[in-house]
Amino acid sequence: MDIAQARNDLEALMTDMVRISRTAGQPVLDLVTGEPGETPTSVVYEGPGAVLSSHGQIVVAQILGFDWLSEGAAWYRLVTPTTAPVAMPGDLVEVITEGADGRTGRTWLAEDATEASTVEICRTTRLTERITFASSAI
Repeated sequence: MDIAQARNDLEALMTDMVRISRTAGQPVLDLVTGEPGETPTSVVYEGPGAVLSSHGQIVVAQILGFDWLSEGAAWYRLVTPTTAPVAMPGDLVEVITEGADGRTGRTWLAEDATEASTVEICRTTRLTERITFASSAI
């Protein structure tokens, strides 16, 4: 296997722009409602990537001809280039590509730190979708 070619092939499938944000402080109390406001965050990474469902991971394996992403049991997985920083548990992940139907407006949480390996063709991070509205949970 040509690792450099595999890396190029996988990065070509990272057609979305993704943003990884990390908590950067405590929420500010809303004096009118008494509810906590949004928690401030700082952007850790903004660049090419892909949020793949379990089905998407299978499709990528078929396109590439090998199953590089199958080791995890997460329903969603963030895939970024090896040049992207390591995501940490609790980091927020968003797809910010215009017109990324079904992916924009949703937020995922990194379950664990980005996986690390001696041989890497991409960075992969297991995700859990963050449900922000009660109607989304029904």
